[in-house]
Amino acid sequence: MIQRREFIGGGALALTAAVTGKVRVASAEARAGEGAPTFSTANARWQAAYDRALAVLAGNVQIMPYVSAPVLIEGSVYRGIWQECGPHEALLYRKFRSDVARNSHLTFFDLQRADGQLPANNKETETSFGQIQMVVPIAATAWELARATGDSELLERAYRGCSAWDGWLRTYRNTRGTGLVEGFCTYDTGHDNSPRWAGLPNQCPNKDARRHHPIASLPRLCPDLSATVYGARVALAAMASALGRTADADRWAESAAAIRRSILDTLYVPEDAAFYDLDAQGSFVRVRGDVLTRVCGEHVVDQALFDTLWARQLGNPKAFWTPYPLPSIAADDPLFVRPIPANSWGGASQALTAMRAPRWIEHYGRTAEFTAMMDRWCEAIQADPAMRQQIDPESGAFTKGADQPNYSPAALVMIDYTWRLVGLTEEAETLHWNVRPAHPAARSARLTMGTDAGSTAAMAYGARGAALQLAGKPVATVEGGAARLITDKAGRAQALLGIDPSVQQVRLRIGSAPFRRFTLAPNQRITLT
Repeated sequence: MIQRREFIGGGALALTAAVTGKVRVASAEARAGEGAPTFSTANARWQAAYDRALAVLAGNVQIMPYVSAPVLIEGSVYRGIWQECGPHEALLYRKFRSDVARNSHLTFFDLQRADGQLPANNKETETSFGQIQMVVPIAATAWELARATGDSELLERAYRGCSAWDGWLRTYRNTRGTGLVEGFCTYDTGHDNSPRWAGLPNQCPNKDARRHHPIASLPRLCPDLSATVYGARVALAAMASALGRTADADRWAESAAAIRRSILDTLYVPEDAAFYDLDAQGSFVRVRGDVLTRVCGEHVVDQALFDTLWARQLGNPKAFWTPYPLPSIAADDPLFVRPIPANSWGGASQALTAMRAPRWIEHYGRTAEFTAMMDRWCEAIQADPAMRQQIDPESGAFTKGADQPNYSPAALVMIDYTWRLVGLTEEAETLHWNVRPAHPAARSARLTMGTDAGSTAAMAYGARGAALQLAGKPVATVEGGAARLITDKAGRAQALLGIDPSVQQVRLRIGSAPFRRFTLAPNQRITLT
């Protein structure tokens, strides 16, 4: 059973005055993030972009109306926190500001209505309930955060809040009785300026997400909204199990399986290898967009179906695997919007989509291919480190003008990708040490990160490779080619993974043992004994 967390430090800062209409920036002391990860490299261009990203995120830690605790806002022209992305963004930032990650979840439960509806956002100007606007399930990110930090209060509040939210969606977004989640307006999926919603209203009438406009094609059955609910129910089952509610866990697992079956049976079109909306007149909305990545993000599809989607869509250079992946509309879809306007989910490669990619691309075994995508996005950000919203999928140029700087998702892409390229990431049961000695970011690089168990993990790059340490003790030395060493939380080696698109020759020494040689193919996993 998860033990109650002692919440000290950032959460106890002098931020207690009630806030009802005035936004305040969190103090400099709070932004410092005691024990935060550190990264340094001799590559000055990479370091400058990384440091700029950290500064943007620190500046976007603010206090919004009605909840007197600092959250990570979207930044740029988006002065608030959105349910579709804010909790996920804060989860990625948790190693720097655990208090902000916690607050960025609790703010939605604090503002939840008595009938169970969660706000779509909390902004400087309003708290909106005019659309459901969800992508990454808040249940999933809350569960991951509570599990990692041992926060029983967050676990209990998230379970209650997300259970009530599921009930609200069943009541008001299942008007056709299919069990799938219905989309009423553009903002429900956050697809501003997308041909997917061409000619339909941005928001529900009178900002009431329980109603849709009297249009014959509404409501739609939406694969991505349904996938979000699937992912939420999987997380709710895990939360219920952690809370000792076995019957509830079984019920959530069954309801998750039911909606997954409906998504696959009703909204997948095999001849197109695509998921589409199904409108109220029985017609598919045949626009190939990032709905695919959102469905995969919740692991709705099995490996066999994913392999089909990858071959025909996601990994296809003519569709989504463009020079700068992943466009919001397939590059070969006739409805791709050019020239690319600001805030366009009509074709531009969005930082939000890049930020979400690790949730599915690793799960389906495409880690090596992901290397190329991470490199291209980091190149684009270094060329224009203003941290803007979207890039041209062919040229990598950021959209300027109305797309203003200081966008949190772009900053998080730079930070998260740096650690996935040459640093380490902490998973639920393992540590992933990503060693790429020849990578531009690895030049005399030094990285440290506190683990959830309270130890410090460190990586130091030299001319031939990197030395890995945990709690001041050697874990391994990796030399030669690129590889990921997977260890348990105590630093015991479990496996090597091929993380480069080409075959790599790797030398590995565990602790003080002799070096061993390995040939690693892309995505190949070798169990270590």
